[in-house]
Amino acid sequence: MDAKEKLTEAELNARHAEKMKKKEAARKKIEAGKTKEKGLLIVHTGKGKGKTTAAFGMVFRALGQNMKVGVVQFVKGLRQTGERTALEKFGDQVRVYAHGEGFTWETQNREKDIAEARKAWDIAKDMILDDTTDMVLCDELNIVLRYDYLPLEEVLDVLSKRPFMKHVIITGRNARNELIEAADLVTEMELVKHPFRSGIKGQKGIEF
Repeated sequence: MDAKEKLTEAELNARHAEKMKKKEAARKKIEAGKTKEKGLLIVHTGKGKGKTTAAFGMVFRALGQNMKVGVVQFVKGLRQTGERTALEKFGDQVRVYAHGEGFTWETQNREKDIAEARKAWDIAKDMILDDTTDMVLCDELNIVLRYDYLPLEEVLDVLSKRPFMKHVIITGRNARNELIEAADLVTEMELVKHPFRSGIKGQKGIEF
């Protein structure tokens, strides 16, 4: 490489460094204007895979920050999943409640489903309203609300009364419009392609 080429490379590096410096300055300027802090109501919905997975990503991030977390899984039964096994390693820092027997989709026992949803919600509600839990994940609560197993008005009322810095994450398809309106952060997972449609069953480490 001759002197001219070396100079050109040095100039390019300098330009790149200057560009990155300007980007960082712009980012800091934007962040400087964001001074508020509050507990967020977060909704993950849509037909695509990843709603619960993304929520557990936040749960583990919070645990890594020494925050106390509560998890209530409304639809999923007692099957031992990878995330539950991992959460056990955090001891008293996290409380996990799995929806006992799961929903009785096959028998269509609506009364039993409503009773089980109420039990799970009472536990979630206590964690949402207490001052000792920093984050609460209500996994598949959107499904419960979609089938009117819990009054939407009650859920919204409890969410509005949570401690100011309490983060609540709600997952599941078909989030109600009122919940979306109340939320601070809403992500809709879009289904593009799924292995299940090709006859591939759920894989360990991917689905559970």
